[in-house]
Amino acid sequence: MEMRPSSAGTGGSARGRRGIQATAGYAPGVEIPTVAGPARVELDEVRAPAFLLVLTHGSGGGVESPDLMAARQAGLEYGGAVARVIQPYRVRGARAPGSAERQDAAWLETVRALEDLFPGIPLIQGGRSNGARVACRTARAAGARGVIALAFPLHPPGRPERSRLDELRSAGTDVLVVNGDRDPFGVPEGDGRTQVVVLAGESHALAREPGRVGEAVSEWLADLRSQLVGLSAGRG
Repeated sequence: MEMRPSSAGTGGSARGRRGIQATAGYAPGVEIPTVAGPARVELDEVRAPAFLLVLTHGSGGGVESPDLMAARQAGLEYGGAVARVIQPYRVRGARAPGSAERQDAAWLETVRALEDLFPGIPLIQGGRSNGARVACRTARAAGARGVIALAFPLHPPGRPERSRLDELRSAGTDVLVVNGDRDPFGVPEGDGRTQVVVLAGESHALAREPGRVGEAVSEWLADLRSQLVGLSAGRG
């Protein structure tokens, strides 16, 4: 699958194999064609990355939200390459994702193209709100070693009977959920593979003190990295 610089990008100096050079730096506005249209990727690269972290937005949102930026920073500090994905429906200007099946297929195409760029390292994927749902639903198919679910929308506001807990549990891997205690979409409970961090005073936006989001992600990444390092050592 070809990656190409987006017309919305600000330069081409990071271009290389599949359109991006896998060295340290920042590649703005790279497009990846998918079944649902092009996805746009904002890519932060590091030399010899320890993992690939792929993040995405909620319905109607973008990849500059405070919580996503905090997760991005945590990923970079722990040695990961970080890709923030603007999904095809947002690239074409729509605010709602439409079919979950088509959304998930496009997400998997995007992730696989990014994995081609960074072969042989663990994948961690995540997002906020609807993006967290996508990351959980596709984690098994993507082979993700972890999922970061920011502001996971457990149910529509005022409709707890319409639970989306099955999407969260379907991830089949380690999951970090970070929700605010004032989130009208509800807060899921943790289980053996799902750690839930509830931030006092935060709403669904997780924008009041995004540094606390970054702290939660950093702590979880530290634990996950130690597990992955131990697993690699055992196989060696």
